[in-house]
Amino acid sequence: MNAVDKSAIRNASTVIALRNRMDDPHVLMGQRGSKAAFMPNKFVFPGGAVDPDDATIPLARPLPALCAKRLTEDCKADIGHALAAAAIRELWEETGLILGAPGEWPAKAPQDWAGFATQGFMPSAHALQFVFRAITPPGRPRRFDARFFLIDADEIASDLDDFSGACDELSHLQWIPLARAREFDLPFITEVVLAEISARAKDTSPPASVPFFRNNDEESLFLRLQGKSPLD
Repeated sequence: MNAVDKSAIRNASTVIALRNRMDDPHVLMGQRGSKAAFMPNKFVFPGGAVDPDDATIPLARPLPALCAKRLTEDCKADIGHALAAAAIRELWEETGLILGAPGEWPAKAPQDWAGFATQGFMPSAHALQFVFRAITPPGRPRRFDARFFLIDADEIASDLDDFSGACDELSHLQWIPLARAREFDLPFITEVVLAEISARAKDTSPPASVPFFRNNDEESLFLRLQGKSPLD
């Protein structure tokens, strides 16, 4: 078996869940372990790398068409389905919360999805809104091309305060007042994303233009998917 190149950029999905977004918005976050290779001790949103099986996972409903289109921009292949599935899987694994619709799987679920499938739900991507993209800068122990998806917590099918099904990757899972989230120990990019989310917390429509923080060996650029610059 070939060793995994941990320095390579991996596609990843992150979920930003907003609760009571119209009146008193709270965001779901947890703390990474002190021994984690990537962002130890930091408070982050649930998320992680795309797995090979994610591309084949059946979805009860697809991504919003506008979001699916934006995900294809500045991307060598259309991996929107896999990114959406990864977002739902990571939310389930790290918080125990279910984004899905009641239903039976057409075939046996892959190992990483077995726990989700036993809950009697099919993953559903219709509530995921693609709102941000960022590539980890060079020199970090792990690098990801992360797509951030915003969801309204009302779309979650399970008890919003029941994290009993979560793995141990994130501790101190909690709904943090959006206005206070930046008081926690956050990665730089999480602070940037929180500012973006705060500005559109009460806007329930998918964004037509998505910020893209692209870091490579030559330069760092802050772009917008849809061919517009941040100043447009």
